[in-house]
Amino acid sequence: MAVITTVLVIASSLTAYGAYHDIYGNINQETIDTDAMGERPEKIEGVINILMTGSDVRSGANAEYGGDDIEGERPDTIIIAHISPDHGATLVNLPRDSLLQLPACSPIDDKEGYAAHQGVINSTVAFGGMQCLWKTVEELTGIRLDHFVSVDFTGFIEVVEALGGVEMCIPEPISDPKAHLELDAGQQVLDGEQSLGYVRSRYGQGDGSDLSRIKRQQDFMGAMLRKATSSEILASPANLHDFLGSVTDSITTDDELTLERMVDIAITMRETKMSDIRFITVPNGLHPDNENRVAWSEPDASQLFAAIAADKDLSSSDDEDGESDDSGNDDSGDSSEDDTATVEPAVVSVEVINGEGTPGLASDVGSQLTERGFQVVGAANPQGTVPEQTTVYYGTGHQNHAQTLADELATATTAEDPTLGSTVKLVISNDWNGLSESEEAVLPDSTESKTAEKQTNACS
Repeated sequence: MAVITTVLVIASSLTAYGAYHDIYGNINQETIDTDAMGERPEKIEGVINILMTGSDVRSGANAEYGGDDIEGERPDTIIIAHISPDHGATLVNLPRDSLLQLPACSPIDDKEGYAAHQGVINSTVAFGGMQCLWKTVEELTGIRLDHFVSVDFTGFIEVVEALGGVEMCIPEPISDPKAHLELDAGQQVLDGEQSLGYVRSRYGQGDGSDLSRIKRQQDFMGAMLRKATSSEILASPANLHDFLGSVTDSITTDDELTLERMVDIAITMRETKMSDIRFITVPNGLHPDNENRVAWSEPDASQLFAAIAADKDLSSSDDEDGESDDSGNDDSGDSSEDDTATVEPAVVSVEVINGEGTPGLASDVGSQLTERGFQVVGAANPQGTVPEQTTVYYGTGHQNHAQTLADELATATTAEDPTLGSTVKLVISNDWNGLSESEEAVLPDSTESKTAEKQTNACS
């Protein structure tokens, strides 16, 4: 929130750049050694991806918001802010309770690091620092990060106070002692303490889950952005100076996020409207091994990350319900259906065979097909004769599965192989010319999206 509001404000007041240069010195900065991360996702020219976290550190002025039994820093909020020169800004929430296969992180400073294991994503900072979270997010999403911004409890309060509060609709009275929050229902302006309680509250609102809290946080971020870019802030040099001072005094960033870099981001966002800023939560469901944890739904999550990594236009998903069955799939893949009926990629199981000879080609093609929603079950070299033309082989009754895959390839034919079951086999030959050009990104049905233009549960 802090960096997005800051760049939007700076974007509206670039002539005041010199006046605010001294404010930049307030920012706490940390070095991130990206060279130590090994191979990283590809950089897209002009695109900026910022890892944003709401820190729950309980030391110093933050001590009153929790006890000493909290083990290390575990971010309450984890967001990838994707800033595009062509498509505005997309903020993707990664639920803090996501139970995932975490890559290994080396010890750093006072952090002990750990071996690769299954763990909760917000534990990475406690045991590996911000560098570990950065590496983890890049490896799990395939999105290259450029910067990070973190704000703690007291910093959040100061930013809200500098805005003069944030107006929100409270649909029902809230009583949540754990979040130090008591609110009446109705449209009202929340001060800093109330705002912190509102975005932290779980058990006094909704179903008590982190996922419902994320939805409220997205509404709050939209309201905060609208207030920060309002004429009330922009028209007053004093208000603008106080706001930027509070923001920069309240955040920690990587040491590459200089004031000059912030201005670059501001220039990228100069024409950005509230309708161009969207909030998305990674598709998810209950973890099969732990009902108190979240699992990212596949292939939907990979499809979302691939669209963001490639800077696709996601606006078609804005303000849609996005709610479907938990799997994000339909039942069109039932093998008892007519074998000429259209099926979705999500129900097509594919084995990729590299008959063209380029090392690693089958694996690369498999990754591309996964990004397009197919279920890739294996990649291998051929055993036997390779056809002259790239061919999708299918078992009896699965011609529709083969055709769905062939339609995604620049050059391919289909052929029946009665020895195959429900999995189709793509055999790449010397005529291979890659996948066909994909249409603009269409997000999976399970992806929920909203813009910063308005609060979804407004009182009016």
